[in-house]
Amino acid sequence: MNERGNDYLGLHVLVDDDPRWDCSPVEQARKACSAQVPVVQLRVKNATDEQCLKWAKEIRAMTRISNTRFVVNDRFDIALLAEADAVHLGQTDLPPAAIPAEFRARLAIGRSTHTEAQLKTARSEDVDYVAFGPVFGTTSKESEFDARGLEALALAAELASPRPLIAIGGIQLSDVSDLRDSGAAGFAVISAIVESEDPTDAARAFILAFDHE
Repeated sequence: MNERGNDYLGLHVLVDDDPRWDCSPVEQARKACSAQVPVVQLRVKNATDEQCLKWAKEIRAMTRISNTRFVVNDRFDIALLAEADAVHLGQTDLPPAAIPAEFRARLAIGRSTHTEAQLKTARSEDVDYVAFGPVFGTTSKESEFDARGLEALALAAELASPRPLIAIGGIQLSDVSDLRDSGAAGFAVISAIVESEDPTDAARAFILAFDHE
């Protein structure tokens, strides 16, 4: 596996500003950090850049305390200003090669993929881990892609190797064993945690399930 990518195994808790949630990204992150999740990813689609940076700095402070890796989605500038550990780049974001070398040294890079062609391209990019999905479909963001399924996930894990593959999209606790069996080194969750009665307990259950499969 990619040595730097090894820092991004296991559960990634996505926190975002979807108006459906009754708490802010910071509060979502606080509950995740209480469970000592391996990774928190901030995804901002509605707020201003100023608000995004404010949230990012607050989350950075709490993730340091819980020894959690902090990732900012889409925006490497916000990631740098907030002193995040990594930036997660989608297919419509700046390509990894556009990030200057001096900034690249400070940030790990994750890369979203949805197709076999995108996975093959990611193999030639300077990235540390690769995300693939939606595996089961998702209601937390709009996607032009249908659910990919476990067979496609297994192929994605092979294509991404030696970089770790992170599964994303519609993941429930009951799916964790199948994700591991399909070769995923980690997985990202939002709805199944933020919509639960106790998000901290839900995050702990995901961690336990993945670590003991």
